[in-house]
Amino acid sequence: MYSRQRSNVKKRVSMALLIFFLLILGVFLIKTGKYFTPLFQLFFQNEIQLKKTSDNRVNILLLGVGGGTHDGPDLTDTMIFVSADLTNKKVTLVSIPRDLWIPELKQKINTAYTLGEEKQKGGGLMLAKATVSHLLNQQIDYAVKIDFNGFVKAVDMVGGLDITVDNTLDDYQYPIEGKENDSCGHNDTEIASLSAQLEAASVMPQDSFPCRYEHLHFDKGLQKMDGITALKFVRSRHAEGEEGSDFARSKRQEKVITAFKNKVFSVNTFLNPIKVVGLVNLLSGSIDTDIKTDEYDDFIKLAERLKGAKINSTVLDIGDDQTGRIGLLLNPPISSDYNNAYVLIPTSGVGDYTKIQDYVSCEIKLGNCDISKNGVIIPTPQVSVKKN
Repeated sequence: MYSRQRSNVKKRVSMALLIFFLLILGVFLIKTGKYFTPLFQLFFQNEIQLKKTSDNRVNILLLGVGGGTHDGPDLTDTMIFVSADLTNKKVTLVSIPRDLWIPELKQKINTAYTLGEEKQKGGGLMLAKATVSHLLNQQIDYAVKIDFNGFVKAVDMVGGLDITVDNTLDDYQYPIEGKENDSCGHNDTEIASLSAQLEAASVMPQDSFPCRYEHLHFDKGLQKMDGITALKFVRSRHAEGEEGSDFARSKRQEKVITAFKNKVFSVNTFLNPIKVVGLVNLLSGSIDTDIKTDEYDDFIKLAERLKGAKINSTVLDIGDDQTGRIGLLLNPPISSDYNNAYVLIPTSGVGDYTKIQDYVSCEIKLGNCDISKNGVIIPTPQVSVKKN
C-alpha cells in the first residue's frame, strides 16, 4: 500500500523544511523592527489576513537552489508544495521531483524558475508557481526560494553544527564547483572518446575526469560540520550503498536543517543581537519571495496557529518494485523527445496530470491515500489497534 510504505523520513524532512522557511520569515520580522514581545502576543489575537483558497487553506511553494558558479545555479532541485489548512489545523506537504518533464516548458520542472527569470526579473517565482499549479491543479498563494550558499554562511555564523552520521558515507562522484567541464588534461579527441564511453556507461565519471570530482567521506558517529561540509553532506547524490538513495539524502537533509534551527533558537544565538543581525543580513540576501513586507506578521500568526497541527507528507515518485508500492511516475527511455536527458513522466502519459491531481487532492482532503493497481486513488483503510 502506498501510504503504509511511505518512509517516515520524508515526513520528517518536509516538516523540518517547513519550520526552516517559517523561521526565515520570523527573522525577516526582526529586520522590520516588529519583533517586540507585547506586539508579538497581540498578533495572535487577530485574524490572519493572507491569501487563501475558498476552503481556508494557504498554499505555499518552497524552492531550494544550489547557487554558486556551477552549471544551473538557479535550478530548483528542491520543490515542495505546502498546503496549510487553517480550519482543520492540518499541513500537507508534497515533494515534487526535479526530473519531472513538463511538455509546456520542453524542459524538466526544475528549470521553471530559471526560465521565468530569463524572461523578466521576478518572473521566476511567477512561472514556477504557474507550472506547479497546473501540475497539481492547486492554487498557489505564495512562493519562497532560498539559495543554499546563504545557508552555508549562516551555519558558519552560528558556529557550525553537530550532526550524527548514521552510516559511513563514501561518494566518489561529488562534483567540484567550477570544474564541471574541466578537460582534466585530455585533448578534444580523448574527451570525445571518454564522453562516448560515459554515455554507454562503460566507465565511471570519476575515472574518466578525476579532476571534476572529489571523494566525499563521512565517518559514522557525531561530526562537527562547518557550512560547506554540512551542505556537501546534504547534497551528496552518489554515495555507495544505502546512503545513495533519495530517502537517505532526505534524512541527512532533515538532520542538518533541524540542527540549524536548534542552533538559531539557542540562547547563545537568539539572544545575541550581533548574531541575529548578521543572520538577518545573510538570509535576506539569499531569499527571493513574493510575500509582501506587511504580510510577515501574518506568517508568524500562521506558524503559531499551526502549532501541533497534523503533518501529512508525501512524494511524487515511481514507486517501489520490491515492496509493490505503486507510483504516479515512470522513467521513460532516454530520447530526443526529452532532450536526451533522464526524466520522469506521469504513468498516464506525458502532460496528463489527472492522477497526480486526484492523488494530491485526496491527500489534502483526507490524507494517507493509496494508489490501487488500476490507478484509482483511494483513502487508506484505517487499521484499528486493540487496546489492552
